[in-house]
Amino acid sequence: MSNAKKKAMPDFIKEFSMSIFSIIVALFISVFFVMWALKAGFASSASTLFSSIWAGSFGEKSHLVETFVFTTPLIFTGLAHAVAFKTGLFNIGVEGQFIIGMLSASLLGLIPGIPRPIHLIIIILGGIASGALWAAIPGYLKAKIGTNEVVNTIMMNFIAMHLSNYFTMGPFHKPDSASTEAIKSSAQLTRFLGQNYRLNTGIFIALILVVLVYILFWKTTIGYEIRAVGLNQHAAEYGGIDIKKNIILAMAISGAIAGLGGAIHVAGIQHQSMQLFSFPNFGFDGIAVALVAKSNPIGVIFSAILFGALNLSSGTLMLYGIPKTISNLIQGIVIIFIAAEYIFKIIAEKRKKEAVIK
Repeated sequence: MSNAKKKAMPDFIKEFSMSIFSIIVALFISVFFVMWALKAGFASSASTLFSSIWAGSFGEKSHLVETFVFTTPLIFTGLAHAVAFKTGLFNIGVEGQFIIGMLSASLLGLIPGIPRPIHLIIIILGGIASGALWAAIPGYLKAKIGTNEVVNTIMMNFIAMHLSNYFTMGPFHKPDSASTEAIKSSAQLTRFLGQNYRLNTGIFIALILVVLVYILFWKTTIGYEIRAVGLNQHAAEYGGIDIKKNIILAMAISGAIAGLGGAIHVAGIQHQSMQLFSFPNFGFDGIAVALVAKSNPIGVIFSAILFGALNLSSGTLMLYGIPKTISNLIQGIVIIFIAAEYIFKIIAEKRKKEAVIK
């Protein structure tokens, strides 16, 4: 093994060590809550918890396939957050951008008489464009006026949800339902395992996007500038990088990925826009996916599978007498540990700066 490969392996382990540790600790702590629910011993509770999670997500072919159905949108939203995080931005609006992508696909998919290849391209481009535009607005306000992107994107989420409901229950409302008409068959992605399974070619688009984002980050000038801005804005500006341009660009790219994810979800799974009484939560779950993956595009795949499996298996937990909220507990503990690592890093850097000043 070459020296470069030997060095790369420890770096990889070091980068994801906290994520792996967080997952192990979260599973360990959750066992105690299962003990309380089942009134059983540690070994018995641990066995029941782990076997139920496995059975509900990977134990049968149908569950395995459905796990990847849950995983697909999380790859898109995880990548969207990863792009924002790399630029030092917190794009809470991925949820709204995903919804706008869903809405655009639902409306564009209703257009009749378009050949299938062209219709699918229109769906994809519509999702990308609508998501990018929706994210570019708070990005522009952040870059030009200095407003907080967290506040703006949160407000944009609610606007997106109510705008989606307006079109769904208004001009494009299907009678006697809380949805639009189903999109044309020419706008639907292929379910390659048959109509009995919901897994579709959208997962391949997600995996291709992972590769493209990886190339963007580490093989292009745009990616280098985005990462430089995220690491240190002052140093990046001193090096001739346009901070404002890259903030807007990063938000637009993040929104484009989220919007594409929403369009793929409609074209492959939902086939229509439905009235939203609350957020679908794919965008919010994507925050956890990106954090666990350390904003690494390849890591997003495995992180999305983890959270997809936990989300799916929550229903199976109840069959074993375990509250389904245990899956949310596991996710919450993981996020707390990951967030704590970032906080400790910030405190350590602040102390270093204070020591240099003294």
